[in-house]
Amino acid sequence: MMTELINIVIDCRELFLQGYHADKKVRYKGTVDLVTEYDVAIEERLSKNLQKVFTDFEIVGEESTKEIVHPRKAIYIDPIDGTTNFVHSLPFCAISVGIWEDGKPLAGVVYNPVLDECFSAECGKGAFLNGKQIYVSKEPDLQRSLIVTGFPYTKVTKGKDYEWVLKTMANLLPLTRDIRRTGAASIDLCYVACGKFEAYYECNLKPWDVAAGILVVTEALGKISNEKGDEYSLDDHIILSSNGLVHDAVLKQIET
Repeated sequence: MMTELINIVIDCRELFLQGYHADKKVRYKGTVDLVTEYDVAIEERLSKNLQKVFTDFEIVGEESTKEIVHPRKAIYIDPIDGTTNFVHSLPFCAISVGIWEDGKPLAGVVYNPVLDECFSAECGKGAFLNGKQIYVSKEPDLQRSLIVTGFPYTKVTKGKDYEWVLKTMANLLPLTRDIRRTGAASIDLCYVACGKFEAYYECNLKPWDVAAGILVVTEALGKISNEKGDEYSLDDHIILSSNGLVHDAVLKQIET
């Protein structure tokens, strides 16, 4: 399963890079929520090839799904996670594909063609970067930890999400080595998995943003939860991912 899944995702590399370096036609799904013709084209290619292999699974894709559902057997696709970065030619953007059954992740691939970083994981078989097994950081001290976060599209309304973002950053920034923002949830999760970051948190994400990355983290011996410390569900509003050692310390600062 993993070899086929990885090959299907990497098959989109040339198309992704073509778009990354091209002048793109940008449409707006929201005030700051962008989509390009390459988002659509990559999702169509992925869907077509995945359905040939995973014949009894249903596609839940960012560009094709009108209403978010969770089929018993689901393939969650984000054809370009970090579209804003993609449009601005910043290298933090990736294809994310997560295979789920009965509400649990079976396999996931997050591939950044620009940096040629392919993260993969299969349930119970470990997490890998370009074929080499990876693990989360062993840093136990929050003050020596590098944290990453993201800003939700709902920030434009300056509502509860906006206030939560400002509050959590004000809480955490003095307690950490620093906070980063890459602009792609799937990459943030994978960078926790390979030890670049000690923790990642964000609110108001969609299932296709995290469906692959959370398995990469857990298979790299990391921890995933919601803001209450409970098991994370794809419908939860807030996600926290960490090396496990700083999880509780971060949790105290992001509780709602």
